[in-house]
Amino acid sequence: MNHKKDLPVSSLRFWIERISKTSLRALHIIGVVGSGGGMIFNLELSLWFNYWLIAITSGVLLVSWEIIRDWRWLIQLKGVLTLLKVILLGLFIQLSECKSELVIFIILLSVIVSHGPAGLRHYSIVHRKVIQSKKEIKG
Repeated sequence: MNHKKDLPVSSLRFWIERISKTSLRALHIIGVVGSGGGMIFNLELSLWFNYWLIAITSGVLLVSWEIIRDWRWLIQLKGVLTLLKVILLGLFIQLSECKSELVIFIILLSVIVSHGPAGLRHYSIVHRKVIQSKKEIKG
């Protein structure tokens, strides 16, 4: 039984999705660098707040993209570690004296999520094994 979702995407759609996701990731990195630098160097909030907004907005869009593409992202380490980063962001208020350390740890988690081996990123905490997702749009 062949569903429309299982059909390969057209070349045009592939490139539109790839460029869109890559652009969104670039915006996210700009936001993280700008706001992270502001926090690490204890700069006045007004100097980095717009970067914070860019980081949060693009992060929400990237997470939404992944969940819509395949809900299994939520139970794979790449999703779980991303949600852990969100929880760590929530600790900024309670642990305001540790913001620099939290920013650095979140960045390290980001590297693991983005560049770790597929067997690690696709490991399901529910199934306790690597599970395959739908074909990813790399970018």
